[in-house]
Amino acid sequence: MGKSDYIIEVNHVSKQFEDGKYALNDVSLQVRKGEFVTILGPSGCGKTTLLRCIAGFQVASEGDILLNGEDVTETPPNERPVNTVFQKYALFPHLNVYENVAFGLKLKKVPSQEIERRVRKALKMVSMSDYEYRDVNSLSGGQQQRVAIARAIINEPEVLLLDEPLAALDRKMRADMQIELREMHQKLGITFIYVTHDQEEALTLSDRVVVMREGKIQQIGAPTDIYNEPCNCFVADFIGESNILDAVMIKDRLVHFCDQDFECVDAGFGEKAEVDVVIRPEDLYIWEVPADLEKGTKTLGEIAQMQADYDPEDRVPKGKFTRLYGEVRTCIFKGVHYEMTVMTDNGYELMVQDYHQFLPGTQVGMIVKPEDIQVMRKERLCNTFDGKVLKDNQVEFLGATWDLSDRVAERFEPGDEVEVEVDFNHVNLQDDEDEGTLQGEVYFILYKGDHYHLQVRTDDGDDLFVDTNDIWDDGDRVGIKIAPSWIRLYKKEVKS
Repeated sequence: MGKSDYIIEVNHVSKQFEDGKYALNDVSLQVRKGEFVTILGPSGCGKTTLLRCIAGFQVASEGDILLNGEDVTETPPNERPVNTVFQKYALFPHLNVYENVAFGLKLKKVPSQEIERRVRKALKMVSMSDYEYRDVNSLSGGQQQRVAIARAIINEPEVLLLDEPLAALDRKMRADMQIELREMHQKLGITFIYVTHDQEEALTLSDRVVVMREGKIQQIGAPTDIYNEPCNCFVADFIGESNILDAVMIKDRLVHFCDQDFECVDAGFGEKAEVDVVIRPEDLYIWEVPADLEKGTKTLGEIAQMQADYDPEDRVPKGKFTRLYGEVRTCIFKGVHYEMTVMTDNGYELMVQDYHQFLPGTQVGMIVKPEDIQVMRKERLCNTFDGKVLKDNQVEFLGATWDLSDRVAERFEPGDEVEVEVDFNHVNLQDDEDEGTLQGEVYFILYKGDHYHLQVRTDDGDDLFVDTNDIWDDGDRVGIKIAPSWIRLYKKEVKS
């Protein structure tokens, strides 16, 4: 694809602030003419900073930004063919609707007849034709948003940048405006770059979604790809509801999780490789188990025949699928479906969404089709740090000094540069942070069916990952301890 097909090119852009922290870290993105691209992520992920760099309100520390093939990295905002719609709308309270929309054209000294023609056209585009002379303060939030969009599109920009424009609206108005924005995009035919933290909004509006975390792009793809084929646990957890479980890829198209083997459609992971699997709650088929069912002895066809009396729709797929059994623990009505948690007989908690209600205490069976099991490579298999062996059987890593077991220490000399490994389940978190060798804060929590996987950020900004059955909350202060027997060292030259 030639460069002319891209209206926006962001090439290896980083943005570092005075405190040394990166809001953007080596971000690259190409946007085609006429696309609706949504930048999605949690607060502080860098999505607004990226938008402001494209708009020209902030200048990238590294990398370059091209519009229509021209480098605009340091070009002022008013000289770029883009307009921005802000979350706060930024309307002038002393001007009426007409004057707000016309403001930019008056600054450019456009003839009054041309201004009137373009203002009326813009207001018609946003369904505000009868509001020309209304005070903007008398308008609802949705109407003010339409005026802000009209003011942006009247300048006929090649790119419209929208920074969480619907965040201040109530749920119903937000849903209505999503439809209108999509229709507006189709009518205008210009490029939309849209920033939001709302996953549903991103999936509804976009041609492509850019998922960001901590200043880096995690995945770019069509909404269906982002939802059905997440590239890592963060994307799977952030986009919609998910069951995310530790697993082992036994061989191509066969994966082991929840203590059982399941057929899947994935290949190329190798044999006996540690992986993660994602199963969406709506992809688990659930049915009530007859009290006299001998679990594991019948095919699904036999089970379906047995349950014909209470499942007349015959919803359970036929075939010899691996089955899970358990008990419903909670059931919540969500308006369109019921959302249930099921504790399996082998101790895993799964979320299931179904149009049928299964009350707490109900014994159920569950299956998942091979094509609905998404296998992902693990981002890491254990904690890995750079370290240095000290005297007195100690090692330095993460800016702290840790004791070593005699068995480990005897293999190294003081001064050796080493790689340190610690398994996730061998990092011990303390309620009293003063009891830890290090102090930090719980930064990210992922539930994996039978345990929690935490990201803990130390006060020096380093990250550890912890598997635990204890319940922690985002932002909890913790002390961090690692027993000497759980610290593994390898010389950097050779890892045996």
